[in-house]
Amino acid sequence: MASSSFAALAALAMSCLLILLPCSVSGWSHGGATWYVPPEGAGTDGGACGYQRDVEKPPFSAMITAGSPSIFKNGKGCGGCYQVRCTGNAACSGFPVTVVVTDECRGGPCLAEAAHFDLSGKAFGAMAKPGQADNLRKAGSIRVHYNRVPCNWHGMDIVFKVDAGSNPNYLAVLIEYEAGDGDLSAVELQQRGGGWASMQELSGAVWKYNSRSTLQAPISIRLTSGSGKQLIASNVIPSGWHAGRTYRSIVNY
Repeated sequence: MASSSFAALAALAMSCLLILLPCSVSGWSHGGATWYVPPEGAGTDGGACGYQRDVEKPPFSAMITAGSPSIFKNGKGCGGCYQVRCTGNAACSGFPVTVVVTDECRGGPCLAEAAHFDLSGKAFGAMAKPGQADNLRKAGSIRVHYNRVPCNWHGMDIVFKVDAGSNPNYLAVLIEYEAGDGDLSAVELQQRGGGWASMQELSGAVWKYNSRSTLQAPISIRLTSGSGKQLIASNVIPSGWHAGRTYRSIVNY
């Protein structure tokens, strides 16, 4: 019985490799992972999702990843949370770490594998046993188990950062700290006295709206999560808003 079970698992794993699809065993899927410098940091920039230097600060705290196409999803995967644990290396602790998708992983193993995480050096090392982070990073590329999990921002409400290029007729906002799904499938805005209008994805977590006339504030924003859950941040962009400013809502999923 034990040998037949092992054979079944081996066959399942082989089929995943052959057809390049994420494969799940006991709730966890198989993938690959690499890391990028610096060893204890978040990388050189905020990545394709547009989070900029926020990835270095709490609550991101550099526990971030770039995702292969199946994870990044052309930007729709930005903000999604995953638990990742490494396997097959003596330095692996076997315990998962939680990371947030903040960037796109391009080329190499990111295209060759069904699911690949290019982790920050800090997140990669966090999968190691105590004192073994450097040894694990020396491996460079490892196999991992991963699982999509709800995002938990520990009481933080959703934040809207108005892009520096915004003007009275154009609004672009970086949207951060969505709990639950973490990612967004649609964003709409409502000007004072108007109806809902769709915003367009500019880059990952940044959404924009071009108006033919001056935008009428206060402006409410309606979010639709990846699983279709809706939430309204009423009047979150106030009258007298300015480009470059951050506006905090009082809502979250």
